[in-house]
Amino acid sequence: MADEREWRPDPTSHVYVYLQVVHHIAEQIRAGRLRAGARLPAERDLAEQYGVAVNTVRRAVRDLRDQGLVITVPIKGTFVRPDTPSAEPADNE
Repeated sequence: MADEREWRPDPTSHVYVYLQVVHHIAEQIRAGRLRAGARLPAERDLAEQYGVAVNTVRRAVRDLRDQGLVITVPIKGTFVRPDTPSAEPADNE
């Protein structure tokens, strides 16, 4: 996420700040800038990077987990899932 350090959520937007963070991180994952297995920065570091409260980041990470984009391993951190759902439906059968 080093190349995206300049991005900040827009507090005047009608979209909740945590959702702006969710959309940004999800786009990073889908675009391949955050690869499968990559560790996300710690919540405090993400909060500082995005200029938001830690609880905002916690809510965003929870939403990303609910979407199946990341997994959180206690004590180890939050990682991009290896089997991240793609934007296009797969033809498995």
